[in-house]
Amino acid sequence: MKILYFGGQKSGKSKLAEAKTLALSQEKKPYYLATYNNGYQDKEMQDRLLKHQEQRANKFIPIEEPIRLSLVIEEKKTYLIDCISMWILNTLEKDIKRVLEEIESLFKKKSTIIFVLNDVNSGVIPLDSESRKFVDRSGIIGQKLASLCDEVYEVKLGMEIKLK
Repeated sequence: MKILYFGGQKSGKSKLAEAKTLALSQEKKPYYLATYNNGYQDKEMQDRLLKHQEQRANKFIPIEEPIRLSLVIEEKKTYLIDCISMWILNTLEKDIKRVLEEIESLFKKKSTIIFVLNDVNSGVIPLDSESRKFVDRSGIIGQKLASLCDEVYEVKLGMEIKLK
């Protein structure tokens, strides 16, 4: 089973995705695949990461992988990938075909995967080309995930709306 949670910043998508992952993993401890590239040295992001880690406590087995997600996904296990938006940022210099191939490879895995994606496509077109590229890719990859996932949830104000 593959599930997508998407929503704006601080919408509650990670918390809901975590709860869904725990429910689906039954008695086995699921994996939390963190995609943040710690090389940015951003203090605010470090604080956010620590808060997420505290929120998860000992409920997940952590894995850090900023680029090659399919390499760490094993068959018949449960994974929460948080978040695809950071992964998009990490792969911005890669050809979009290769990025989409990586997404498709995840769907070939016989594992339960819950994806978290920020919705950044509801605003104005960014002025700079790098930001436009990120927003465009977020939309393209979001559409791909939504089309392939078994379930899709939009999150607003901590509440989920099932779209698929």
